[in-house]
Amino acid sequence: MNIEKYKDLIDDAIKSFWQTRNKQLTNQSSRNIQDSGNRGAVTGGKQLNGFLNLFRQVAIDTGIPEECIFLKGNNIPGYFRPTKDWDLLIISPNKKLISVIELKSQVGSFGNNFNNRTEEALGSAVDLWTAYREKAFPNQSAPWLGYFLIVEKSQKSTSPVRISEPHFNAFTEFKDSSYLDRYKILCQKLMLERHYSQCGLLWSQEDYSYGNLEQNISIDSFISSFIGHLTGQINEFSK
Repeated sequence: MNIEKYKDLIDDAIKSFWQTRNKQLTNQSSRNIQDSGNRGAVTGGKQLNGFLNLFRQVAIDTGIPEECIFLKGNNIPGYFRPTKDWDLLIISPNKKLISVIELKSQVGSFGNNFNNRTEEALGSAVDLWTAYREKAFPNQSAPWLGYFLIVEKSQKSTSPVRISEPHFNAFTEFKDSSYLDRYKILCQKLMLERHYSQCGLLWSQEDYSYGNLEQNISIDSFISSFIGHLTGQINEFSK
């Protein structure tokens, strides 16, 4: 697996993320629309299209037909809600759900949105796996579920955050942790508890710099895990 060949696509995805985000914020400002809670910096949307293109190319290089890779209209059944729209789906010609990816970002407003991100990630995973248990995707092995996150590296995201503990003590790993630390812990625990097959976490800054926090949740590990699963399921795409 030559992950290095995707470096240019990763660089382009980071650049596209910041450029698209800043353009959206500029357009909102010019229309005098207040982005409540810095929502545009959180929800991502088109900001993360560069990463969708990256993972799409990885799938194609692994041998997945383009017509089996879905980047729009990705509503699939949930258990606690009728459907959820995921960011990327890979579905085999005989209608087996092979891979699912969710992309998120966080720029600013860390205090307002970290808990929301945690609840979303857990809720989406539990919803999908329960639907899978209840045969929403019949006659198949478990799909690969990926969660990929970009978080701004700044003084606010790297400084220790006070924990309110009026009744019981928080877990030790959260003591003196920054928001970046907490996102790292979140991703690692989501994998530990098997809510996601693989999580990926990148920090980034507006100058287009970026990096990993831990190897086991690095973008290299995310891509390698994705390729490994697709390779193991490649027979599902044979004519």
